[in-house]
Amino acid sequence: MAVRLGDDAPNFTAESTEGTIDFHEWKGDSWAVLFSHPKDYTPVCTTELGRVAELKPEWEKRGVKVIGLSVDGLGSHKGWDGDIKDVTGHSLNYPLIADEDRKVADLYDMIHPNANDTLTVRTVFVIGPDNKVKLNLTYPASTGRNFDEILRVIDSLQLTANHKVATPSDWKQGEDVIISPALSDDEATAAFPAGFEAKKPYLRVTKQPS
Repeated sequence: MAVRLGDDAPNFTAESTEGTIDFHEWKGDSWAVLFSHPKDYTPVCTTELGRVAELKPEWEKRGVKVIGLSVDGLGSHKGWDGDIKDVTGHSLNYPLIADEDRKVADLYDMIHPNANDTLTVRTVFVIGPDNKVKLNLTYPASTGRNFDEILRVIDSLQLTANHKVATPSDWKQGEDVIISPALSDDEATAAFPAGFEAKKPYLRVTKQPS
């Protein structure tokens, strides 16, 4: 069964490169990114896992914990780490789940039979402090993920969780945002003292709240 936006992120216990993990306990009340890759010792995955390690300061700045997954075993994961460091300059600095029995992959619908009935696709779940799924992205095995985009989406998710705004197309941290249509003009004026520009009655733009 697919895990959809707004669903509770299913809990699981699994072995990882950092020991046995109870997902909800490990995550706590943080934001989290759970991402799968098709197989160890594959070229695209090698670049991805190194990039995620390189971005550790960015994850930490946002209070985000990151955890990876593939259907290979711990021995394979640990051996592969040397290649990841050699290619990207960054070793794993987050847990990598060994999902040999595909328990987690099945729980999160990470195996798509029409693409490949044995390997996980490139799936990304962003999970909020309330353990609800906030984002679900699926990439084909041939296409590496853009983790800068995932960070951008997390910035938007965290901003819109705390303020009655939405972010427009191609928005980046610090740029103008859109006021929720649920607010009247009077309510918007009170909520956003910097003021706003009504481009249309339903589209009011204001400075990003701090």
